[in-house]
Amino acid sequence: MNNKEKKLLLILVAICVISLISFIGLSLFNTRGEPREAIVSLSMLKYGNWILPVNNGIDIAYKPPFLHWCIAAISYIYGEVTPFTSRLPSSLALIAMIAVGYVFFTKRKDATTAFIAGIITLTCFEVHRAGTSCRVDMLLSALMVIALYQLHKWGEKGMKGFPVFGVLALSGAFLTKGPVGILLPCLVEFVYLLIRGTKPLKLIGLFILIGISACIIPAFWYIAAYRQGGDKFLELVYEENVLRFLGKMSYSSHENPAYYNVITVIAGYVPYTLLVLISLFAIKYKSLNIKMDHWWTRLRNRITSMDSAHLFSLLSIVIIFVFYCIPKSKRSVYLLPIYPFIAFFLAEYIMYLAKKHSAVLKTFGNIMSGLTILLILCFIAVRVGLIPETIFSGKHASENINMLRALETKELNILSIILIAVPLIASFIFWRIKNQSHNKLIFSMLGIIWGLFISLDGFYQPIVLSSKSDYDVAMKIKEIVPEGRLYSYRTDIVVGDRMHPFTINFYLGDRVVPFDCFNPSSGYLIAGNDDIDTFKKTYTSYNVEEVYNFNHRSCDDKKWLHLYRFAKQAN
Repeated sequence: MNNKEKKLLLILVAICVISLISFIGLSLFNTRGEPREAIVSLSMLKYGNWILPVNNGIDIAYKPPFLHWCIAAISYIYGEVTPFTSRLPSSLALIAMIAVGYVFFTKRKDATTAFIAGIITLTCFEVHRAGTSCRVDMLLSALMVIALYQLHKWGEKGMKGFPVFGVLALSGAFLTKGPVGILLPCLVEFVYLLIRGTKPLKLIGLFILIGISACIIPAFWYIAAYRQGGDKFLELVYEENVLRFLGKMSYSSHENPAYYNVITVIAGYVPYTLLVLISLFAIKYKSLNIKMDHWWTRLRNRITSMDSAHLFSLLSIVIIFVFYCIPKSKRSVYLLPIYPFIAFFLAEYIMYLAKKHSAVLKTFGNIMSGLTILLILCFIAVRVGLIPETIFSGKHASENINMLRALETKELNILSIILIAVPLIASFIFWRIKNQSHNKLIFSMLGIIWGLFISLDGFYQPIVLSSKSDYDVAMKIKEIVPEGRLYSYRTDIVVGDRMHPFTINFYLGDRVVPFDCFNPSSGYLIAGNDDIDTFKKTYTSYNVEEVYNFNHRSCDDKKWLHLYRFAKQAN
């Protein structure tokens, strides 16, 4: 890379670091998904088992341990497992994915397009959310995408040598969520090379070798885990990797129709979805002249004539998207690996709009600026008490009121004011320079979006999301019961997907276990107000008294939480 390309890379990485790492520790855990992963790493450090640790009293992790190893290693250095250390691997993975993607597309297109694609990837909703969460999805996606880049570089060189870094990325993906991490990158490059005329038998042999090589490192963990977990571990692996794909799991898991994937990509690419929608009304369309004869030949010729970067990106999108339309289990995060490749095409489209239809970008920038002003006005309205709590009703009224109160009472300082003002400053810059050049129009427009994410991540979201957390409940329980085991009771027990008070258990250091699995003679019980009635009817030999009513709905299962003391009656 030349000096300009290196400079843009450093700027891109700096933007990513500021956007992601600066704020990931501000929000308390407020959904069950994050503490469910973090508790595995906590138990690794607490009990010293890095192969198949048991958490929540009875659980082994549902996914391979690479994410948990990363969290545990960082937390060991940091001194404890926290929301910051738990989310850091996802943020670092996203930064690596964007940086490697920039280098990849710079060499095959140009630095400006690659830079814009990186900013788009960072600031689209689905990717940004995954990059700031303690979940396996961002780490898996980054490793898969990096493996795709490395395998493609190897393919471009005539498959000479051995793609060592690609295989290592595939091994990491396998150790993050299973064999799909190897299958999809290999499948994409296999199809690409097949289209380019490589003999199928040669490709099959090479990719079998790559696949086997990528399985070597994960095999050490799988063997060690089997020695600890036995048949229970094998059953879990089979269900998560085979039955999930076939839609035959023992419990319902994110079952959605095929069109769900289309909707999630459209929603996941907010706010750029709006930009594309606006552009559809500005572009002049030529009259369609569809000829059905020889359509397959024309389509094949058009695909085979595409340059390397475009064909590879197109195949990555189509193959991964279609693959995840097959199983019944569908989640928006499954499609994260296609987002950098969509960003590449979208970057080219934005550059085209800047040259041919700049009014589209100006309109979109003005709308983003308007949303910035609206956000600030709404916050001011909350601060001065113009929004009454009575506007909230229904089952989520209490959570909404807590969010409103948190925003209203948050103490402001210089940093808070700066974070609130960042998107407004970006809007002023946009209004000043949008007419000077195409690139300034593009970058100033992207600056508003980046500013909004900075403001949301650094100020608004931590206040709103932390108000939902069960952290205060956990601290009150710790005050009442400073040490020792605690018990939980849930009536909605699902085999294979058991519900626990994940957030409370994390903040209590993995002290909470299911009552029905241990049947103690006495102790303290965490339960919802509906569950305790069932408990009393089921366990009639126990005396139960309420110790504390938290007046708080759990962020894990939305149940009103209580702490009880129980003791078995003397015979």
